[in-house]
Amino acid sequence: MSTFKDHFSGHANQYAKYRPSYPESWFATLAERALEQNLAWDVATGSGQAAVALAKHFQRVYATDASEAQVQQGTPDPRVRYAVEPAERTALEPASVDLVTVAQALHWFDAPRFFEEVRRVLKPGGVWACWCYALAYVSPEVDERLLGFYDGPIGPYWPPERRILERGYRDIEIPLEEWPAPEVAMAVRWNRAEFLGYLGTWSACQRYEKATGVNPLHAFSEEVAEVWPVDEVRDVRFPLAVRWGRRNP
Repeated sequence: MSTFKDHFSGHANQYAKYRPSYPESWFATLAERALEQNLAWDVATGSGQAAVALAKHFQRVYATDASEAQVQQGTPDPRVRYAVEPAERTALEPASVDLVTVAQALHWFDAPRFFEEVRRVLKPGGVWACWCYALAYVSPEVDERLLGFYDGPIGPYWPPERRILERGYRDIEIPLEEWPAPEVAMAVRWNRAEFLGYLGTWSACQRYEKATGVNPLHAFSEEVAEVWPVDEVRDVRFPLAVRWGRRNP
């Protein structure tokens, strides 16, 4: 049995503030693929970003996270019920769920046990979807510095599970019917401070600072300032790696 690795509770408030939002069209697509729109289960919901978006399309959303601190930051919504539960074991009834979603979290799970639970709670024909993103894209000058920061100072502080995410979950065996991956991307308009605020949510930054007593973003912010004026708002793009499909009867 795996032990829950909590890399986010210590900065749950910052996580809720700075994480970018997934496109509304993606949630509409998921709802269209579902046979019914009664109940969705959003796993490792964090601050409820995906759960609240799903609530626009489903009568009820059950949003779970193993971190109590994250659940406490959950955005209130009358259709969303939050619960502190691990991904591999939930209080949901068998064959009760129309859609299961996992945003930016599958690499933390015991995947075989999690997909056993997915099969248990999904209705026959129910839809599952897991997606993630790694680096953002801003401009060649910013992207080059970001990659150097990612692989350089904070590189050794990434948990091993990060490599699973970097490969777009391609290495995870999923024992369910799978569809071809669609092209989906998040896009935000941020100034430099907002971009740095997002980077501050990275677990590697948190671990670097805890180990060294130095915030790694101080030096990196000076590098980015060379190519990104402080008040300039720029397009920031996050391509999503998606795996999705359906539970056969």
